Amino acid sequence: MTRSTQPTAGVEPSWASDVARHWNAFWFTPRAPHTLGVIRILAGAMLLYTHLVWTIGLEDFLGANSWLDRETTQSLGGRYYVWSPLFHFDNPMALWLYHLASIATMFALMVGWRTRETSILAWLFAVSYCHRLQGALFGLEQVNTMLAMYLMLAPCGAVYSVDRWRAGSKGSDKPTVSANIATRLLQIHMCVIYLFGAVGKMKGDSWWDGSAFWFAIANLEYQSIDMTWMVRFPALIALVTHATLFWELGYCALIWPKRTRPVMLASAVILHGGIAFCMGMITFGLAMIFANMSFISPATSKRIVDRLLRRPASQSQIDAA
Repeated sequence: MTRSTQPTAGVEPSWASDVARHWNAFWFTPRAPHTLGVIRILAGAMLLYTHLVWTIGLEDFLGANSWLDRETTQSLGGRYYVWSPLFHFDNPMALWLYHLASIATMFALMVGWRTRETSILAWLFAVSYCHRLQGALFGLEQVNTMLAMYLMLAPCGAVYSVDRWRAGSKGSDKPTVSANIATRLLQIHMCVIYLFGAVGKMKGDSWWDGSAFWFAIANLEYQSIDMTWMVRFPALIALVTHATLFWELGYCALIWPKRTRPVMLASAVILHGGIAFCMGMITFGLAMIFANMSFISPATSKRIVDRLLRRPASQSQIDAA
């Protein structure tokens, strides 16, 4: 006679089994691809735009006689191994062909054409540019490659894509475990970014005395909108400084509960929207907002897209986790 594996009535399951159950639910509950499909379009458009920008002065940045030569670029990698096909293009024609191929790939990812292949190629292209352009990079490139990496792991072309249009009735937007794993990894990555961003800020005196926000808006290098009128309100400057720090510290805890998530997402839009339009870092601000969208449920994403396209709401069940 075999012993029953079912818990005895009236006996609480052990904490270990409870943790295992929540762990499995967190990682392996199937998720619909609608949010990932929206992120693919937006992140693909940002990747396309940033690589189009390199077209201006392509050989000055990446050519055999570029401003930062290959040896200097590789030395900037420090003890880390840095490699890219762009280190090996002495012929300008080969460089341009590689660059045009990368642009075509980013466009294909954005529209969702052969997404399984182009998502992998887009990530490889993005990393190759980052490795070659050491010393000329900012946070935008890091966020771009992060988004490309997680999209590569997910069925991001299952909806809102050429692939779905070509598949017709054979296409499927059913929830999958891979969509959930990719989403969870991106969500955790965002928590790590904000947590360590806050810890790094706490090493500086200006974030303790409340003056950090002033030094940001008074820096003419990044100033696109004159916010220096706030010098007349030092208490407000200190409030914004400390609120930003506390928001980043609390993000990894408050973004998960459904009650506090809308507040944290709205705050993210305000924070990164302010960075985008007041400090001139529009692309970085938008990319961070795109990454924060990973916390929007597939049901909400589908509902918003349906309204924008004026389509009737689908009767199919969508995992709203």
